[in-house]
Amino acid sequence: MLLQQPGWIGGLRLKNRVLMAPMGTNYSTTDGLSTQRDCAYYAERARGGVAMIMTEAMIVTESARSHHNSMCCYHDRFIPGLARLVESIKAHDCRVFGQLNHRGALLRRAVLNMEPVGPSDWVNPNTGDAVRALRVAEIREIEQLFVDGARRLWLAGYDGVEIHAGNGYLFQQFFTRRINRRTDQYGGSIENRMRLLLETTDRVRQALPQLCLVVRLSASEFAEGGYSLEEIIALAQALERAGVAALDLSGGSNESPQLSKYCIQPPSFPRGCLAPYAKPIKDAVGVPVFVAGRIVEPADAERVLATGSADFVSVGRALYADPHWTLKAFGQVRAPIRQCIACNVCFERLTLEKDVCCVQNPMVGTEFEALEYAEPHLFAAPAGPRKRVLVLGAGVAGIEAARIARGRGHQVEVWEKSARVGGQMPMAVAAPDKKEVQPVWDYRWAELAEMKVPVRTGIDADAARIRAFAPDFIVVATGAVPRDPPLDVSALAGDIAVLHAWDVFNDPGRIPAGAVLTVIGGGMVGVELADLLRLKQCDIQVLEILATAASGMARNNRFELLERIEAGGVRLVTQCRVLEVAGRHLRVQIGPAAPVDLPIGAALVFATGPRPNSDVIAAVEAAGVPFARVGDCNAPGDFLAAIRDAWMVALGIDNHPFPEKQPDAGSVHAEVNDSGRAARV
Repeated sequence: MLLQQPGWIGGLRLKNRVLMAPMGTNYSTTDGLSTQRDCAYYAERARGGVAMIMTEAMIVTESARSHHNSMCCYHDRFIPGLARLVESIKAHDCRVFGQLNHRGALLRRAVLNMEPVGPSDWVNPNTGDAVRALRVAEIREIEQLFVDGARRLWLAGYDGVEIHAGNGYLFQQFFTRRINRRTDQYGGSIENRMRLLLETTDRVRQALPQLCLVVRLSASEFAEGGYSLEEIIALAQALERAGVAALDLSGGSNESPQLSKYCIQPPSFPRGCLAPYAKPIKDAVGVPVFVAGRIVEPADAERVLATGSADFVSVGRALYADPHWTLKAFGQVRAPIRQCIACNVCFERLTLEKDVCCVQNPMVGTEFEALEYAEPHLFAAPAGPRKRVLVLGAGVAGIEAARIARGRGHQVEVWEKSARVGGQMPMAVAAPDKKEVQPVWDYRWAELAEMKVPVRTGIDADAARIRAFAPDFIVVATGAVPRDPPLDVSALAGDIAVLHAWDVFNDPGRIPAGAVLTVIGGGMVGVELADLLRLKQCDIQVLEILATAASGMARNNRFELLERIEAGGVRLVTQCRVLEVAGRHLRVQIGPAAPVDLPIGAALVFATGPRPNSDVIAAVEAAGVPFARVGDCNAPGDFLAAIRDAWMVALGIDNHPFPEKQPDAGSVHAEVNDSGRAARV
């Protein structure tokens, strides 16, 4: 396996070819100090087998902070915390590099009132903030700030430092003609546009010759008027001549969602998407090259290495999802990988100034993502008597609760009322580009199969049946059901079909090809439904009461989806309040305008959200067994909330006392009754 082969960066030997990409967490203090949470988060990924961790971008001056809770290194007071962080990583035979960054024109006034600065006067297209051109004296000061930051990382014990010159930040702003319109020694010719970066790398190397120095570049801007392949190769070769030890290649620019999707890719992008752009750069230099870009499974990484596109793979979001990705890839942890699904909730949370989280790994950044809690079946069960646990509902939340509970040694059985398992999974993967969500189910189902947990379908759980099973604890994970239409549709023409979005996702044939229809509700569900039906050449209008459609989606994914459906002819009407349904029309008010009538078409589809399915609660309460609700039956939400609740409720079963009265339970594999069909996985 190419991934397992050792490699070298400068004079540093790395035990394999897997590097952890620099990714924000917002786990630090509001003062920028590293915390114990930082240490635990990075240490778990070092324990998980990566050869080197590139810690998240650290800013070099207090006037260029990127997030409220991002790590900093602009003062010596940060050295002790960073030194402790380094120790926690190196304890697991893992190298550690630190990334230094200045966002320049992408600084946000909305975050700590940072002033955007850059090579030239400009306007940040994402925020609308005016950007001030840097004076030459300020440029020299910034160069020195990078030297000072690198020195602090060296004193903290870092093996190396990376200068971030990609993804649309300050050095890239100077390099691209799109933004740099200077006429002095820092603008115009390619030599002038690369001057800031080369002067900075030279000053760092002069001050710290023993430090292993890496530079991150965007292999392409993917923007009209952006720098050419020839120009980025020239910059890479100039950096090699300047003595950098390696190049770390990403893509795009975070200046707008249209370009940011090349940095943080949505699921429509192919695996290893940046490798073809990295290869000509790697072929032109002699130093090692790293590349990122939708490396989800070990096979993706192997292809990148086998094609000669890079010497090391820079694994990013996949390590949010599973800190033990590397050891699982090498077969040293016998469990499936929790694959990143490219939902980009992680990135969205950072943008919203929240701590990072992950749909596949909601416990990221807590002690509960440690292998002992994430894969408890690999370890001996905790001391103390084990409980008999009944899980009601075989959707994602129920299966996750069963997985953790059985892994902790409890006797577990799952009952599902319907004839099939999976809950809402078929709907979750129905829309275009949503097949990447399937691993949410596959990972958990595979582990349940490995543990041979009985899953029984067609079970209607009444109080008598529950008492006969005699559980010590019940996890209720019965999901949600479609909510009734929020409008009176009694005056609707009789030949217009009234459906819920779930009806169509479960059976797209209910909407004929070429049909004219209206979707009420332009959240993620309504917009994804439109994306599905546009492939059937349907004429679709989507009505959304808010000013923003698909507001629950991560912005990179949302912008791409909205662009796609609008290009497909879908009419998206925001700030649209439906006042009345009459005959073949909806009376609506769009913004402050006077009400108008819109034709409905052949179908009126409601994508207005579900309600908790609490039907079984009365039976559970009558059975007198302690229970907890998880997932949508507790509160309709997303996979992140469902998995988080199920994981933690299952871990907490040990804390519940046994019921005072326990009837004879019999064997955990006893049949419930003749109507229950066992689906032993």
